[in-house]
Amino acid sequence: MTKLSVNINKIATLRNARGGTIPDLIKAATDCERFGADGITVHPRPDERHIRFQDVYDLKKVVKTEFNIEGYPSKKFLELVKEIKPTQVTLVPDPPGVITSNAGWDTVKNKSFLKDVISELKSFGIRVSVFIDPDLNMIENTPSTGSDRIELYTEAYAENFSDEPEKAIAHYVIAAKAAAKLNLGINAGHDLNLNNLNYFFKNIPDLLEVSIGHALISDALYFGLENTIQLYKRQLQLL
Repeated sequence: MTKLSVNINKIATLRNARGGTIPDLIKAATDCERFGADGITVHPRPDERHIRFQDVYDLKKVVKTEFNIEGYPSKKFLELVKEIKPTQVTLVPDPPGVITSNAGWDTVKNKSFLKDVISELKSFGIRVSVFIDPDLNMIENTPSTGSDRIELYTEAYAENFSDEPEKAIAHYVIAAKAAAKLNLGINAGHDLNLNNLNYFFKNIPDLLEVSIGHALISDALYFGLENTIQLYKRQLQLL
């Protein structure tokens, strides 16, 4: 079964736009789980423009499914996740001011850095995934970092899916097969939505988890949160 982890950053963005506690981020997370989500994802950034660091502590108390924390491994981020001890930490190479994740790790240039960070995280019993492009060289160098999984950065797939789906997914199929041979678990995320998710699911072997936020929360404005989560879960079946 491919798990659906709901990224709730956008709910925090809406709350922060007005201040206060509406919408209630904690209730939203527990509702997502109640409606069928297999996990909750958050990505706290240094400026706390959506998820705040205190949110992560508050969510730790209520999340019953898998808790996935994404982020750049700064000193503050690492201190946070070592205290929280989530199910999974997904390391992303985001510079501080970036709007959203826009590139995967260079596992060659950053091998030593990632190896040290991942070793430290795994000593706390945390599963580690690294955000990565569907680049064979980067994937083949991932096992030496000690990472348990990769998260395939799917923006290129999403951008090209409507025009040429077979071409859009080709590099991802090759990347997934290579990762599987290296005993790396395979996650995926970024711009996956109700239009392109099922095709991705059906063509990527051994896909363990997808993390979806922006599209899912946007769809919930039209379809309702419970119905939307079920619609996304349905895409993770052989339709």
